Amino acid sequence: MSIKVLAIELYRAQQKVDKIRKSIEKEPYEQQEILKGELKEAEREHQMLRKMLDGRKESGSFKKKFEKFSSFK
Repeated sequence: MSIKVLAIELYRAQQKVDKIRKSIEKEPYEQQEILKGELKEAEREHQMLRKMLDGRKESGSFKKKFEKFSSFK
């Protein structure tokens, strides 16, 4: 997955987390419990995408850092 695609997916995941958080405040208690489960899942997805994006960015800068060595070209 490219960095651009990861960034787009991360943005979508963040929007989903924000939407669920806002919904929790408005819903009655019974519905809040269901939404809290959905929120945990959405936050896990967001975290995973964040780590993937950070890893991609880090590996790109790592390659540039050692570009002078022929094995990394």
